[in-house]
Amino acid sequence: MPGTANFDTREHRFANVAALTEALALEITGTLQDGLAAGRGASLAVPGGRTPIALFEKLARAELDWDDVWVTLTDERWVDATSPSSNEKLVRDHLLREAAAEAHFVGLKNAAAEAHSGAHLSWSTVAELPRPFDFMLLGMGEDGHVASLFPDSPGLAVALDLSQPPGCVAMTAPEPPRARMSLNMRALLDSRRIAVLIVGNAKWATYERARVRGPAVDMPVRALLQQQNVPVSVYWSP
Repeated sequence: MPGTANFDTREHRFANVAALTEALALEITGTLQDGLAAGRGASLAVPGGRTPIALFEKLARAELDWDDVWVTLTDERWVDATSPSSNEKLVRDHLLREAAAEAHFVGLKNAAAEAHSGAHLSWSTVAELPRPFDFMLLGMGEDGHVASLFPDSPGLAVALDLSQPPGCVAMTAPEPPRARMSLNMRALLDSRRIAVLIVGNAKWATYERARVRGPAVDMPVRALLQQQNVPVSVYWSP
């Protein structure tokens, strides 16, 4: 019978979103400060969605040398950057403001008509950031997807294959806007620290299912949890 995998995942559970936001903001700013202190610049990759908005607004006020910080996305909807569906727009509206307005931002959307044809250019811009990424912040869906690595998306097995070079891959979401661009698993793992931000009991139940060994193509978050090379922390609140 499959059992719970022996993962070295650090679980941080909080009574509410406010406490989670405070703790995770401190973790991220501390990690970025370490990168800045090393004199190499610092890099932060973030997801879209509504869940990290409070965190973004907290980070925007952090006292950092933001002009030496590079921010990019874990994934993007293949829409114009002014669209309400755009992750870039969300990050610009909620993170790249106040003190953090000085940060350098590199988006994934480009002028290519389709995500497939824009993947190489998307990665060529992200690849110039300080890497490994100092901090990789990820969300997780109730289906176990991370970034835009969705179960049943064409090309998912290749996107999860760690023998592939780091890069961007075109993915298909189960709901509109379906065309997505995502960092592949190799690129996500090219990080010094990884945190998965999840809110709500349904997503905690998904996480617990993902901790049971099984195919990563069924629940892509397993690919993060099953590897032992990069520290992964899970931050959860109801």
